[in-house]
Amino acid sequence: MQRRTFTLAALALPGLAHAQAAQAPEKAQLSIAVGGKNLLYYLPLTIAESLGYFKAEGLDVTIVDFAGGSRALQAVIGGSADVVSGAFEHTINMQAKGQKLRAFVLQGRAPQIVLGVNPKTMPGFKGIADLKGKKIGVTAPGSSTNVMVNFVLAKAGLKPTDVSIIGVGAGNGAVAAMRAGQVDAMSNLDPVITLLQRSGDLKIVSDTRVVAEAERVFGGPMPAGCLYAPQAFIDKHPRTVQALTNAIVRANKWIQAAGPSEIVKAVPEGYLLGDRAVYIDAFLASKSALSPDGTVPDAGATTALRALLSVDESLKSVTFDLGAVYTNDFVKKANAKYPKG
Repeated sequence: MQRRTFTLAALALPGLAHAQAAQAPEKAQLSIAVGGKNLLYYLPLTIAESLGYFKAEGLDVTIVDFAGGSRALQAVIGGSADVVSGAFEHTINMQAKGQKLRAFVLQGRAPQIVLGVNPKTMPGFKGIADLKGKKIGVTAPGSSTNVMVNFVLAKAGLKPTDVSIIGVGAGNGAVAAMRAGQVDAMSNLDPVITLLQRSGDLKIVSDTRVVAEAERVFGGPMPAGCLYAPQAFIDKHPRTVQALTNAIVRANKWIQAAGPSEIVKAVPEGYLLGDRAVYIDAFLASKSALSPDGTVPDAGATTALRALLSVDESLKSVTFDLGAVYTNDFVKKANAKYPKG
């Protein structure tokens, strides 16, 4: 009898191991490229890492930080990273260049980008037309902060070439550039924006941290930070993509339920830019613009395309397949698995 029990147990173990292997991520070790990890725009990514949500899904994630989203995109296109934590509209822009990229979980339901002017160099600012010939700081040329500038300029009848775009990063370098008068205006995100505003070094012109304002500016829901990857990566590693989605959805839900003090404890000290109170204010200003559940709104791709078309004439001759730039399939499964985060 003992021998038979042993034999059954021996047979059961390989079957169990096989089942576990079938559910495990195909690529447990992977890298995510991000442009300005300290920004509240990417807070879900940071929370998923710091609270161990990636590890809980069987992933060993290395997050590689760049000066802006365009640099992070280049890392994945060049093959030095697997996935991008970046702005949704890059998936559309790259389709026009023959690159098939797809967003699979949302981090932000509004861009959270703020355009403001420097009170020292532009004390008499009256409107967007006054920016003609001025120097505008962005996280990195070609990034979503740059797209926001181009979009706002276009609505005022100005071209991207009517201003000088300067990459200033997303941290202390951006703050220093503004305070030193190296730029006349800035398109950036929190906590940089709140820090400059509190010190009187920034006058806000357009604020898409407010969801209603973002929809007014862009004419509809404008998806922002998300995880996206080459379609080939998604096709080859569906369980890995599901694991990433699970972690971000859990982070999204944790953030919505968390208080400011919990947020401050969960992020690295360096993200606070030396001022805990500023970071808390920045979080409260941006919280509503973060996605509650990771879902990309169906009208979002159309809004994003409209924004891109307004700043790039060459895109008007391209036929886009907007259904191919995002999917909510992984998000639906993640929400079913973690209904409460």
